[in-house]
Amino acid sequence: MKPGEKRKLVRVLNGEVVSPPPFWFMRQAGRYLPEYRKVRETAKNFLDFCYTPDLAVEVTLQPLRRLHADAAIMFSDILVIPDALGQDVAFKEGEGPVLQPVRSLEDLSVLNKDRLHEHLAPVYEILTRLRQEIPDETTLIGFAGAPWTIAIYMVEGRGGTECGRARTWAYEDPDGFGLLINLLVETISEYLIKQIEAGAEVIQLFDSWAGVLSETQFRRWVIEPNRQIVERVKAVYPDVPIIGFPRNAGVLYRDFVEQTGVDGVSFDHTMPLAWVKEHIQPLCAVQGNLDNHALIVGGQMLEDSVIKLLKMFSDGPFVFNLGHGILPSTPPENVERVAEIIRNWQP
Repeated sequence: MKPGEKRKLVRVLNGEVVSPPPFWFMRQAGRYLPEYRKVRETAKNFLDFCYTPDLAVEVTLQPLRRLHADAAIMFSDILVIPDALGQDVAFKEGEGPVLQPVRSLEDLSVLNKDRLHEHLAPVYEILTRLRQEIPDETTLIGFAGAPWTIAIYMVEGRGGTECGRARTWAYEDPDGFGLLINLLVETISEYLIKQIEAGAEVIQLFDSWAGVLSETQFRRWVIEPNRQIVERVKAVYPDVPIIGFPRNAGVLYRDFVEQTGVDGVSFDHTMPLAWVKEHIQPLCAVQGNLDNHALIVGGQMLEDSVIKLLKMFSDGPFVFNLGHGILPSTPPENVERVAEIIRNWQP
């Protein structure tokens, strides 16, 4: 790259139209890749995997070798935050994440962020090494879970629930629940600032459970915490783009964009493309939204879906991605075919 030239993803998040559009895939490093599974077998558990720079750097690089994507997203997990705060976090085979639940003010009292950066030092090392090892034209993405989504896991003790305990606590004792959210806002903001110091050039905030909330609760527990994080990070690094992802937010995507200050928004596969084109793309860069199940099936249906997205959004600021992460049963050749179509796209 020439001195001062910005990478494609950063340019789009700054409002430029780039053709063909940049692309990367959520969970592009993962179990669908045989080379990932081989590396995963060498770690004693999933958190150890996330905290071992040699392993995390390698699996971040693996999809770049296959796909030549425009961005690398560091390999980690959103639950390193509760782990760093002192909550008991484990990943059990066949169950996923299991946490000692936080459901009261007494439970909250055991959490603290005094050793946050010491605990997360391996993550920062991973980013520093990646910036040195990824291709010069490739953007390095850092990320975190947003407060509401992390709170779901902390309160429920696992994922895949109806989020009833967290939603009930938020209704019955909003001040008490707000203490947890405030702690997460502070912690996540500090974490992201350190990620940028370590080499991240773009940040994505994952609010995967945003869609379970009522409108009023969405505004309080999704929009407002995300707004505060964006404000805190931008106060230190105003030029680093931030992508929000309030999954399944429906028409509230627009209020999310307008009120949080994000530079781009990732939208899930349920969103009507014409609505996103009309209501969201004029406000910020849009990222999405290929159905990850279409990626499993492949064939002409997949190719048609990719072309439809490219035709719809490529005349504005657009990042090609999925509506959610790549699923473990996805054939790698299907992902490679999508990458090939995008790279060769001509309007």
